[in-house]
Amino acid sequence: MTIEIRFHGRGGQGAVTAARLLAEASFLEGNYCQAFPFFGAERRGAPVVAFTRINKQPIRTHEQVYRPDYVVVLDPTLIGSIDVAAGLKPNGVVILNSKEVPKNLKGVKVAVVDATKISIEAIGVPITNTTMLGALAKATGVVSLESIQKVIEKRFGKMAEKNINAARQAYEETVVV
Repeated sequence: MTIEIRFHGRGGQGAVTAARLLAEASFLEGNYCQAFPFFGAERRGAPVVAFTRINKQPIRTHEQVYRPDYVVVLDPTLIGSIDVAAGLKPNGVVILNSKEVPKNLKGVKVAVVDATKISIEAIGVPITNTTMLGALAKATGVVSLESIQKVIEKRFGKMAEKNINAARQAYEETVVV
């Protein structure tokens, strides 16, 4: 069974990188995976969507994810302008960078973590992609925190330790409501 994840963010926040890192972490665990963005010539700050698919078997489909199992929202300001939960499967979860669940997400299973605060404290910038991967691991179990840490280390070099600490802290602080 294919697990499909949709990432919502803004240009420059790392949604595309998060989707790719998730796929790499899943690959380390022996899965087939895909990661790809959907955007045009948007400028920095414009809404961006990225996707990851994970399966134990080869994945033959290549279209956008319309019925995600999980949705990761890197920027909480998107909640008012985009229906981030559109198409979410009945047992799906929205993993949200927020201090609380917004009113318009009631009735949907939500995991929250203040990823912006964690990212600023741990990394020094409000780029939440690696932080939200820690939250995703906690809320879903789709990949292990250890696999996420390995791909962060490979990708970020000298900044890896700060990003790993952010992912670990988000893993510890994520609350599913």
